[in-house]
Formats: sequence, structure tokens, C-alpha cells
Amino acid sequence: LPLPQIPQEGGESSLCQLLEAFVSAGRVDYVAMVMGLHPQYLSSFWKTQYLLLRMDGPLPYHKRHYIAIMAAARHRCSYLVGLHMGEFLQVGGNPAWLQGLHCAPQKLRNLNEINKLLAHRPWLVTKEHIEALLKPGEDSWSLAELVQALVLLTHYHSLASFVFGCGIRPEQDQDGVKGCWPPSPHRDSSLASDDSMGGSGGKDAVQEVELLMERMKLLQENQLEEEGVTQEEMATRFELEKTESLLVPSSDISDPSLQSNIRCFLEDPEFGYKDFTRRGEQAPPTFRAQ
Repeated sequence: LPLPQIPQEGGESSLCQLLEAFVSAGRVDYVAMVMGLHPQYLSSFWKTQYLLLRMDGPLPYHKRHYIAIMAAARHRCSYLVGLHMGEFLQVGGNPAWLQGLHCAPQKLRNLNEINKLLAHRPWLVTKEHIEALLKPGEDSWSLAELVQALVLLTHYHSLASFVFGCGIRPEQDQDGVKGCWPPSPHRDSSLASDDSMGGSGGKDAVQEVELLMERMKLLQENQLEEEGVTQEEMATRFELEKTESLLVPSSDISDPSLQSNIRCFLEDPEFGYKDFTRRGEQAPPTFRAQ
């Protein structure tokens, strides 16, 4: 951002936080730069990141970064995937693992099921998923390891939303990763290219708006034909139509615009978001734990 656009209040604190990030990691990534506009938030975030990735814990450093890659890949967040691929190598990770999830140890691959559930439908997690990972065996997880792994997964699922929401693009030094904008909500398996805002991506957005407008018009026409339908009922129907049109996961995983550095870390890529509960349907049981 140009200097005049940077908020002056808390500027010194923000600068100190960014310097601390640079000294600790040897670089300041784009996420820290954006959060630097909010020094108190950056301070809490950076402490969390430092504890999760660099402080003592049951998981080796390279496995922590690999878990971050797995979590970010579920949301097709190429920025975080590329960032932690570099971090993974810096802390001594095996480069062969970056060829895809199939090259990682079975112990890490066993996280795939709970990773996709936490990313898209967390209400489906049951105690059996936890028991399966803790079951004694060659590839079993200790309770301490699993707790840290689950915290990393959920942390990076959330951070992917922040990256998309702020329009953060992959950095130039991420090996072989081209810049991209966040995916269209209607086609969350594809990542738009640099010129998407003025090319096919823009056309897709226009088509989505036109489709939504057609559905709105149809709802209004139906309202004239039906008697006794309240305004609240119509609003509910519209929200349902809007949600279905924007949040239906795409199964077109073969889309060439989905970068290979993301595709290789996905198993069961068609699995995506689905409404937790809908009118007239029984809500699924939820798994609760302290």
C-alpha cells in the first residue's frame, strides 16, 4: 500500500510486529503484511503461528508444515500451499513428499478423512474417526500428536478463508506457482488466472448474476400465483436459491486451471460443502467434546 493509505494510528506497533516477523522467519509474507494494518490482531496471530509451527511440540517441524499443506489444499488455497511447501523444505522435509499425498507416510495420509470433514462438513466427525487414528499400530497417532495436528488443520482451513477474503495472491518466489485470484464461489475447484477478472472469469461472474436474477424473477411470479405466502417465506426461499446457486461444490476436478501443486494433495476431491440441515430434513447428529 502507498504510505499515505496506511493508517497512522498504531503505525509504530505495526512496524515492530513486522520486524519481529522478519527476524523470526527471515521474511515477511503477504498475510503478515496485510495483518500489519491491525497491529493487535497481527500480534495475536503471529504468537499463534509461532507456537504452532516453531515451538516445542509432539510433531516434528516438517510434518507441521505438511499438515498445513494438506489443510490449505482442501480449500484450493494455492498461496498457503506454495508458502508451506517452501517452509517444509527449509526445515528439512523430504522433497519426494511434495510430489503428492500418495508419497507421504501412511501416518500422515490417515489424516485425509478427518481433514476433508473438518474442511467441509465438520458436523460429520464422530468419535470413531478419533479412535481410528489413536488405535495402536505402526502408523498410530499419540493423543498429543493428534491434538496438535487437528489444531493445525482447523487453523489453516480458517486462514485459507482470510487469504481469499483479502485477495492475497501467491508470491513471486514461490517455485513455479503462478499468481491467481480466489476461485469463483460457484466453481470452488478452479482457480482463476491473472487475467480472469477481464476474461472468462468475468464472464462466469456475469452468468452467475444473470442466473440468480432469473431465479428471483421466477420467485416473484410464483408469489403472484400463490395466496397466503408471507414475505418472510419468500425471503427464505430466495436465500435457499442463492445458497444453492453459489455453494454447490463442483466435481470438475479435471479442470486444467486447478494447479497441479494443489491437485496432488487431494484425495476424494469431489467431497465438498453441503448444507448442515434443510427444512423438512432431520439434522445429522453432532459430535461434541470438551
